[in-house]
Amino acid sequence: MRLHGRSDGFSLIEILVVIVIIGIIMSIAVLSITLVGGDSQLRDEAQRIVSLVDVARDESLLQGREFGLEFMQTSYRFVEFDPLTLQWSEIIGDDTLRPRELPEELELELFIEDRRVLLKTDPARTASDEEDRSGIERYAPHILIYSSGDMSPFELHLVRRIDNSVIALQGDAAGALEIVTPEDSM
Repeated sequence: MRLHGRSDGFSLIEILVVIVIIGIIMSIAVLSITLVGGDSQLRDEAQRIVSLVDVARDESLLQGREFGLEFMQTSYRFVEFDPLTLQWSEIIGDDTLRPRELPEELELELFIEDRRVLLKTDPARTASDEEDRSGIERYAPHILIYSSGDMSPFELHLVRRIDNSVIALQGDAAGALEIVTPEDSM
């Protein structure tokens, strides 16, 4: 004979409790992966800038050319100095030093001599942008990379506005670049 009361299997309440517990664990896992992934995105972009500046410094040393770096709010580009025309122009045909866009949620903040530089949304016009150069105001990039390997000192912040995460890049006059995270400054 069978006793009434408890049957084989799980009750609806038990199944719902297990589903809620699994949901909480999954949401915690997704949030932690998203936060860690976001920090690596900032670090990856900072490392990309460091690598590109190193390439530009190496090329300037080997070729005896001056390069410049112009920052916009969400992008940056390298330019080169033409000693014949005494003007800066965009680098054409070099895929490594081509203009770069940041991922959508990232922005740049530039500091030179501890003063914040107001960055534009679009690049400035250079001598190579137009045939008629008479109407172009004198252009100069934010950062100069000299043929000696020296560079204009600066501090660049990569900012993710969603959560205000920041990673900084510091460049000194000797051309050394360093990535500084908030943990490093504590």
